[in-house]
Amino acid sequence: MTTIRQEDLIQSVADAFQYISYYHPADYISALARAYEREESPAAKDAMAQILINSRMSAEGHRPICQDTGIAIAFIRVGMDVRWDVKMTLQQMVDEGVRRAYTDKDNPLRASVLADPDGKRKSTGDNTPAVVHVELVPGDKIDVIVAAKGGGSENKSKFAMLLPNDSIVDWVLSVVPTMGADWCPPGILSLGIGGSPEKAMLIAKWGMMDPVNIQDLVARGPKTRAEELRLELYEKVNALGIGAQGLGGLTTVLDVKVNDYPTHAASKPVALLPNCAATRHLHFVLDGSGPATFDPPDLSAWPKLALGFEKSRRVNLDSLTKADLATWKSGETLLLSGKLLTGRDAAHKRLVDMMARGEKLPVDFANRFIYYVGPVNAVREEAVGPAGPTTSSRMDKFVEPMLANTGLIGMVGKSERGAVAIESIKKHGAAYCIAVGGAAYLVSKAIKKARVVAFEDLGMEAIHEFEVKDMPVTVAVDAGGNAVHKTGPAEWRARIGKIPVVVA
Repeated sequence: MTTIRQEDLIQSVADAFQYISYYHPADYISALARAYEREESPAAKDAMAQILINSRMSAEGHRPICQDTGIAIAFIRVGMDVRWDVKMTLQQMVDEGVRRAYTDKDNPLRASVLADPDGKRKSTGDNTPAVVHVELVPGDKIDVIVAAKGGGSENKSKFAMLLPNDSIVDWVLSVVPTMGADWCPPGILSLGIGGSPEKAMLIAKWGMMDPVNIQDLVARGPKTRAEELRLELYEKVNALGIGAQGLGGLTTVLDVKVNDYPTHAASKPVALLPNCAATRHLHFVLDGSGPATFDPPDLSAWPKLALGFEKSRRVNLDSLTKADLATWKSGETLLLSGKLLTGRDAAHKRLVDMMARGEKLPVDFANRFIYYVGPVNAVREEAVGPAGPTTSSRMDKFVEPMLANTGLIGMVGKSERGAVAIESIKKHGAAYCIAVGGAAYLVSKAIKKARVVAFEDLGMEAIHEFEVKDMPVTVAVDAGGNAVHKTGPAEWRARIGKIPVVVA
């Protein structure tokens, strides 16, 4: 009979979360590299290149792929013949592993988990507690899958109680465009069909840990209804033309997963969960012989790419004016240099509340750009840790007061803006740019200095001032209100031509 020791599980969980912070699954990289070779959209191809280059840099430097190092999730199948040599509960052991991983001095990970989620929303400091799912199964081993899921993709999870005769394909094609680019495509869509509402969500989450193998299915053909659905959705979702980072292109999803479970005769629960460009998960087994060991992947699977910025406009943030912004065009690529402020949800809320009370702001925003980011803590010689963009639409309600009252002239973030934010940008002659979600370590290399200038108590959400050199961004909304996240997908959907274009 196998005996599992407490320390073996804890250390295995800790090592696994460290591993997935800087190593993409090799099957994801292989699929993305193939998609990169096929891609015809220059903007999407550039975004994929940045993700691939970032991934290789993270693998070599052992630093996080994405600044959002995720909420820790563990699926644990416990063999019923296992004996335990432990003093802690299973939840406590997993949490201790997470704690060790996220506070590792050589590669600290961002503590994104907040307690009191509808109140003070204060960081737990070590990314605990984890979300743990446990199943008892036959056998004498412990089977574990750990995953780190970022907020951008988790926030785009969808669920519906369809009628028994409703089309799942129609439902998916209706909701995927509403997800925009916040979930950082290209990635994976996973469906859970049947059971009860919570069962559908759970099997969808479990399914996204399966290997990326849609091309094998394309080659051999479907054998089941689930496989038929995978192929149909893979083709039709990609035909939407959303593309990498929502810029328009041939590949929006690298794979579609479908898992089902028997359900009530009156029901058809369906869950749709996306996995982003920072896909992170790992499987290991404990058999009583000690902690799990994880071999580094063969980096020959990562293509050797170089970024080309020959056509990008160089911009000096320290002398930028609205007159300069007026010459920028939606879809144009820029290289930013100079001083760049940062701020996310908590900082924006505090700033707007201060304005409402007539208080002096702690930072002068006149003629400045703000970057929506919550960076990972720096180590060794770094100015800052991985510092990729967060979802910009969460700041949409703050755009008008910031542009109208502070002298701010521009923003950098991730994915599309809503109609209200775009109208404010146009009204004030401002601009909104995007950096590539899933390229956090690459972006951080453009940050030469960093210091906290306000709200230090907010931790990673404090306002920093970065000094950047040639930080690559794309103009997503120009001063005229033209938005690349509208024009790009529309153009590529029309080019692909497999789904009729709906003209508004």
